[in-house]
Amino acid sequence: MAAHTAVPVRVNRWVILAGFALLTACTQLLWLAYAPITTQTHQIMRVSEGAVGDLAGIFPLVYVILALPAGRWLDARFGQALGLGAALTGAGGLVRLAGPSSYGWAMAGQVMIAAGQPLVLNSITKVAARYFPTRERTAAISIGSVALFAGILAAVLSGGPLLHAGGLTLLLWVQAAVAALAAVWVLAAVRTPAAFTGDPSVAVSLRWLRGDRFMWVLAGLLFIGMGVFNAVATWLDAILTHFGHGGASGYLIAVMTVGGIAGGALLPGIVARRDQRRGMLEIAVVVTAVAFALMAGVHNPVSDGAALFVAGFFLLAGLPVVLDWSELHAGPERAGAAAGFLLLAGNLGGVILVLIIQGLIGNPYLSLGVLSVMGLLGLALATRLPARTSAGAGNPGGPGNADGSGGSAGPREAGTATKGE
Repeated sequence: MAAHTAVPVRVNRWVILAGFALLTACTQLLWLAYAPITTQTHQIMRVSEGAVGDLAGIFPLVYVILALPAGRWLDARFGQALGLGAALTGAGGLVRLAGPSSYGWAMAGQVMIAAGQPLVLNSITKVAARYFPTRERTAAISIGSVALFAGILAAVLSGGPLLHAGGLTLLLWVQAAVAALAAVWVLAAVRTPAAFTGDPSVAVSLRWLRGDRFMWVLAGLLFIGMGVFNAVATWLDAILTHFGHGGASGYLIAVMTVGGIAGGALLPGIVARRDQRRGMLEIAVVVTAVAFALMAGVHNPVSDGAALFVAGFFLLAGLPVVLDWSELHAGPERAGAAAGFLLLAGNLGGVILVLIIQGLIGNPYLSLGVLSVMGLLGLALATRLPARTSAGAGNPGGPGNADGSGGSAGPREAGTATKGE
């Protein structure tokens, strides 16, 4: 009977992942709905540009508050937690339609979407662990992570054309329709029983994170990686304006995001097969440091585009690599808490680095210098990770060594079969 019930789960796992990836992309699409059209939105809603910025600015703040509780709930009651995240995302998109030109309705919808976002994004590793055999989990995590960048790119590229074609009403209708489709898809998908249930004896708790040096190092890397990307997305226009190229910022952010999509699709599987996760993360932060140093010295949109594409290719690909490594280290039973902890750090980095660059924005060289130095700090962190994930060095049923030494092997690296595979 167990073998019979596992077959449909194995068959439809990619359908489940497709719906989840669409929902993941929608969280980013709705988050940044107003960001590419800030000037037009403040005129339509008759509020300040700063108030329009708050429609996106609340997201990292809400994430920092809800990340750990959301991760713990996902580990304990996955279907309920992800189902609520899907419902909040879809409902938030629809709420904004109650008054497309109303700031109050816009904020109400954004708050709902922001509350659902941790429940959705913290599920990236959980979906992979529940529905995919061990040999396919790196690919599943990569797809879920790349969907984030695809959603960002869709928001950046579609905002202006949709506004021009039909105003805020058309833009919000299109986004609401896609979000509602994704929400219904995922609500149906979470009814599918897990093919790989993990070890039920592992306690769902957050206490293991306190002394786990390995997880804190990964968190530091995401603090830097996501923080740098958010700072670039927020302040690149102001930085390039000092060099006379402010109009190229939207295109360059898109180029960096495309680089991230390419890197996220290609690199995680390669580095996992070769057991070169630390090496890839070291390259990512070094490339980041060099890219922003180059931008400070050469003021040309073409060279800036090349530098940002390469930086995005490696830096943004670090997200799926880190998430994959965290699931391997923590085990599927604690993957939600691990992802929540890491993404909390990433969002906190986004808030803090954006504020730091804001204070330095009058000096573009200093701003770019800080971004470059953050890459060097990331290198110092990356070198503290184990060089390889050695088989049998960790605990397949839970977190690896608390200090991160000797790697953090799980079933994938040890080559052991997982129940239901």
